[in-house]
Amino acid sequence: MSHGSQGHGEAPLCARTGCGYPVKRNVNKRNNNGAYWCQYCSRECTALAGHAAAVTSAGDNTVEADRRRSLHTARYSLLKQRYDEALETITRQETELAALGILAQETHASTIVPTCSSGTAEGTVVVIASDWHVEEHVGAEVGGLNTYSLAIAHRRADIFFRASLRLTKLLQQDIAINTMVLSLLGDFISNDIHEEFADLNEALPMHALIEAQNMLIGGIEFLLAHSDLTLVLPCHSGNHARTTHKTRFSAENGHSLEYLMYLHLAAYFRQEPRVRFMIADGIHSYLDIYDTTIRFHHGHAIKYQGGVGGIYIPTNKAIAQWNKARHADLDIFGHFHQLRDGGNFISNGSLIGYNAFALSIKADFEKPKQALFLIDKKRGRTCTWPILVE
Repeated sequence: MSHGSQGHGEAPLCARTGCGYPVKRNVNKRNNNGAYWCQYCSRECTALAGHAAAVTSAGDNTVEADRRRSLHTARYSLLKQRYDEALETITRQETELAALGILAQETHASTIVPTCSSGTAEGTVVVIASDWHVEEHVGAEVGGLNTYSLAIAHRRADIFFRASLRLTKLLQQDIAINTMVLSLLGDFISNDIHEEFADLNEALPMHALIEAQNMLIGGIEFLLAHSDLTLVLPCHSGNHARTTHKTRFSAENGHSLEYLMYLHLAAYFRQEPRVRFMIADGIHSYLDIYDTTIRFHHGHAIKYQGGVGGIYIPTNKAIAQWNKARHADLDIFGHFHQLRDGGNFISNGSLIGYNAFALSIKADFEKPKQALFLIDKKRGRTCTWPILVE
């Protein structure tokens, strides 16, 4: 096929393979290899390049859209997690407020005054209940020196209440006693704060708490049924019943299962005029019995690290510091599973007895026991007895 002239001989043909169409040099542009393409091939090439650019642009837009969508998803997941945590906090606080509402009309004792004439001998008996650890199993780990189980805990709790009343009635033969201070100082359950408790404990924390609560209810009802005593109950959370990994002294009650147990006990006995609860807000609570000021606490704020002086040195150091802020004549606490009378303090024994904890802090071997003492209205504290539960 012949082509018209362009003024300089025969016109060149399109360099694109398979085309062969004449090229106009003053119209058509060189391709990437320096050869001329005809107008049709040039247009097609331009169109293809535009399509490729459009495809690339669309791909970039898709990647950016996916990235933004992933970022929004992550932000939504974080916000949802925070929202769910806030709902859980609100639910817990509403539950606690509802329990507090039940207690709104409760009278919390802070002072015990004489009820008899000045010429009559009169006193108040104080009983300490702490460190029951009702669901913990004890046996081989202490070389057979002690055995403990949930069934044994029930039996020892029963002996504790019966012996407390029996000692009180013995004292009532010589002195008028109208009030018993039944101090509940915590660690009624072991909880699952340590990994080994998964192997040792006979009940889950909530089930153990119910067992401990029922033991206390049964004991209080026993005292009410078999005496005319008025019961005043200072209540403190221990360090075992917490829901956090570490102890939080500034917000201890907000993370304590025992705190809720005390609220429920107070609600249970709210119609009983002979029962008055003192549920502590902080680690200390104070009660004036006649002229004696008593400071109650669980004892875990005292740091004992196994010194040769036992708990006496760290306890007296702690008491000296606390007395600078508010003086107390007597500190009452548990925690160390050792019944000790330090003159200005009484450390309670335990219902569980010698266990792995006592072994680990190098405590002296001690049989399971709790404590009872008498405050005379004229002479102050006059005597202290161990309540043997075995």
